[in-house]
Amino acid sequence: MRVGVPTEIKTDEYRVALTPSGVRELTEHGHEVLVQRGAGSGSAILDDEYAAQGAQILPDADALFASSDMIVKVKEPQPEEVARLEPRHTLFTYLHLAPDPGLTRGLMESGATCVAYETVEDTRGRLPLLAPMSEVAGKIATQAGAFMLEKPLGGRGILLGGVPGVAAAKVMVIGGGVVGMHAAFIAIGMEAEVYVYDRNLDRLRELDLHFGGRASTCYASTLDIEQRLPEVDLVIGAVLVHGAKAPYVIRREQLGLMKPGAVLVDVSIDQGGCFETSRPTTHSDPTYEVDGVTHYCVANMPGAVPITSTYALTNATLPYVLDLAELGVVEAARRNPGLARGVNVVGGKVTYEPVAGATGTEYAELFDALGQPAAA
Repeated sequence: MRVGVPTEIKTDEYRVALTPSGVRELTEHGHEVLVQRGAGSGSAILDDEYAAQGAQILPDADALFASSDMIVKVKEPQPEEVARLEPRHTLFTYLHLAPDPGLTRGLMESGATCVAYETVEDTRGRLPLLAPMSEVAGKIATQAGAFMLEKPLGGRGILLGGVPGVAAAKVMVIGGGVVGMHAAFIAIGMEAEVYVYDRNLDRLRELDLHFGGRASTCYASTLDIEQRLPEVDLVIGAVLVHGAKAPYVIRREQLGLMKPGAVLVDVSIDQGGCFETSRPTTHSDPTYEVDGVTHYCVANMPGAVPITSTYALTNATLPYVLDLAELGVVEAARRNPGLARGVNVVGGKVTYEPVAGATGTEYAELFDALGQPAAA
């Protein structure tokens, strides 16, 4: 199979979907790897490093899409990339389709088979291709929030950890998954007073053990969140419903309960955002203010640290890239039900039910859309 790696063109995106190690693995399995010129430069990977492991360097995206069978990316395809997709293509990347009916329709119209990193599951129902970026995003969320609390950035002017004789800032983390856990770890390390909210009591018990009593674990009822808002300086939204649009956990009218200059960081923004007042921002222009509260809603937080993020992501995705290249989508999905959960669009049909429900499109069973029996 010919596997193509384009340069990411989303604003302020510096990651790349394959490292030279990945090229080596694919070429040793008999596949061709095509890399767009400069695709790895944002992650400090030179074209020569790809070429040394057997990749062919192509001059532009048009040539790469035209010559590839499978396109491996990091972020959701931008409009000009969607226009290059054809029915013969398999696209493997983060898609985040639930909050984006326009992109969903574009991928349906392309006829391509589109596999989403964020809905691939392992045997325990976890999200192995989302987890590494969730770890990075959680850590960045706290760092960014601490920075935005500084007065020159529009914040309250409070140091997250305080100093002797002056109380630390209070941090609320809503969502106790991978993002929330890592956000809380960094906040604890910065000596803030930390509250982690979730609705899964078993998860709260796990987190209590992980944190060793250094953070308060709280049940995430609407009232309990609302009652805490007047106290806190930084709120990190880390809510995830697999493949679906994120629910709102803070509404516009509740911002009035918060301190002037408090900060909201919405890590759920890729899935539509978990604050009613959230809208996507970029690393170049990361914040805006609503009712005196600073909002940080960068849609690709891990893109700010591309060297870390690229290697963390590709360590996780490479086995799946190899399976898709070796077996094709039909056989790979048949052998691995977790990978089958990642197939969101096939031949103009939506094959992931939460996306269909969120975007108002008709849901089709995966193997029906593939024109294949579910079992051999």
